[in-house]
Amino acid sequence: MQNKQRKVLIRTLITGVIGGWLWSLFASVLYYFNFIEVNIKSYLLRSWTVASWTSTWKGTLVVIIILSFLSIFIGFIYYFIFRKINSIWMGVMYGVVLWGIFALMTQYSFSNIKPLTDFNKESITSSLCIFILYGTFIGYAISFDYYETYTLKN
Repeated sequence: MQNKQRKVLIRTLITGVIGGWLWSLFASVLYYFNFIEVNIKSYLLRSWTVASWTSTWKGTLVVIIILSFLSIFIGFIYYFIFRKINSIWMGVMYGVVLWGIFALMTQYSFSNIKPLTDFNKESITSSLCIFILYGTFIGYAISFDYYETYTLKN
């Protein structure tokens, strides 16, 4: 039993890293093609530093790495609260909730970024879709792994 739990926790950690890497990379691509008005670098780097390297690919790489590690925490939150709900819709709702938290956080925490309500509808829709896809990826991967490990007989 202890071995199964350790395996699921390790796979949750890996899912968090891959989810953070994949969807932050996708957000950077959406910014590059002007689907999103603000680059993810503006949230994590340019809010605290104005160094010239933050405007280059190095800044994007640093933010993707930071978000990958932050995503581990988000994956574990899902694991400890919702792991037994084996439904894709729980992941979708998790993504919507994460987007809501993100929207509130940006409004009050980042003075260099305009509030989400001032963005165009394409930016809002694109960011919501990223969070829905991210939540679905994290949620369904963790729930499916838990279900496969604990309920199916090997």
